[in-house]
Amino acid sequence: MGDRSERGSAKHKRRTTIAGDAAGAQAKRGGAGETLSGQVKEKEQRHETPANKHKSHSDAGDDAFSCHKLQESLLSSNSGYSNYRGILNWCVVMLVLSNARLVLENLIKYGILVDPIQIISLFLKDPYSWPALCLIIVSNVFIMAALYIERKLSVVSCMLGVFWGVFSGCVSVGGVMALGVFTVLFLKLYSYRDVNKWCRESRRAKARTLSRPSVHKANGTAGYTHVSYPGNLTHRDIYYFIFVPTLCYELNFPRSPRIRKRFLLRRLLEMLFLMQLMIGLIQQWMVPTIQNSMKPFQDMDLSRIVERLLKLAVPNHFIWLIFFYWYFHSSMNFVAELMQFGDREFYRDWNSETIPYFWSNWNIPVHKWCLRHFYKPMLVKGVNKFTAQLAVFFMSAFFHEYLVSVPLKMFRLWAFLGMMAQIPLAYFVGRFLRGNYGNAAVWMSLIIGQPIAVLMYFHDYYVLHYGNAAEGVAA
Repeated sequence: MGDRSERGSAKHKRRTTIAGDAAGAQAKRGGAGETLSGQVKEKEQRHETPANKHKSHSDAGDDAFSCHKLQESLLSSNSGYSNYRGILNWCVVMLVLSNARLVLENLIKYGILVDPIQIISLFLKDPYSWPALCLIIVSNVFIMAALYIERKLSVVSCMLGVFWGVFSGCVSVGGVMALGVFTVLFLKLYSYRDVNKWCRESRRAKARTLSRPSVHKANGTAGYTHVSYPGNLTHRDIYYFIFVPTLCYELNFPRSPRIRKRFLLRRLLEMLFLMQLMIGLIQQWMVPTIQNSMKPFQDMDLSRIVERLLKLAVPNHFIWLIFFYWYFHSSMNFVAELMQFGDREFYRDWNSETIPYFWSNWNIPVHKWCLRHFYKPMLVKGVNKFTAQLAVFFMSAFFHEYLVSVPLKMFRLWAFLGMMAQIPLAYFVGRFLRGNYGNAAVWMSLIIGQPIAVLMYFHDYYVLHYGNAAEGVAA
């Protein structure tokens, strides 16, 4: 038993010695590590200068408390900011509020002036005499004359229809409509004559004949056959051209595959609604303003004339924009859809920076006609581009004056001068104004120029028809 106890105590001593040796070795290694790290820290402290200590502390402080950086103001051109949607919405809200005040002021001052029954008197002075409608019906004579003349292969064009608008029995609004129909008919028949003349010349030169694909259905599928000159000289062909919304005739009209009834209904509802809206705005807003402008014109009060002009500019511009959408989008698309006419480019983006770009893009049918039948033939004859452009503006100015002076039964040059004034204005804007400044100049010419012409014509019409009565009342 004594031997066992001695062996047990010896084992215990050996275990204690081994554990103590391991702990001592670990302590030595830890002490050596601490000694090494302490030496490194001492070396870093010896190499670290007071300036480095200050720099490290200041950088840490700047990163923690800095709130500034190098940057431009938000509205500066160098800031790169381009999201002005909020400012645009603010402008719209301010525009609505300012015009709402004008509408309320108009209603308080004049009451409700909208009278749909009164519109009938603008078209019918005598319910048993409709001269404007009679003139429109008579226009078929010129259509038939042009067709049969072309069938006889004559180069004589029927141009007399444009002068039939001068008819003393027409009231002003009816005269404008009748004269507009005859002017459009004149331009269409001129194009009809030119294209058939080109076909005859091409045929005589034994060149490839122009042809138009016409749609026919066979076994439920659409097919195409070509109608060559003179197979196009039919009643169906010429009346299709008369009714489609284009001024340029051709033997290859693009056709839409079908009539979309929903699209047609939307355009019809737009036409009816916008027509009533324009009539209401004219009766309620424009007529009182124009009537109140007569006294400043008679007294030659310049400040009051300018005030009346600016007051008229807003409703006149709104009505012009509504008319543009009503005529060039709703009405033309309605007719084109009904006739399955495929080319629907009646206008382009005319929010332009130059005057010529606006006049080339806001009325595409007229622009195409002038380019095809007036401008390019002049270039072929050797006329330079500038002279040809002046001639186009001169012709446009003539038709503007013609469509206003004849129905009013008085010859004035306000519309003609307004159109011709576009030439120096176009030069000035193109030479000195660029970008947004040019765009602003284009809009200013539209907003201010049209009311000036309206006031001039109304003043002259008032003096011509009611001047003696006004003088008698004043006496």
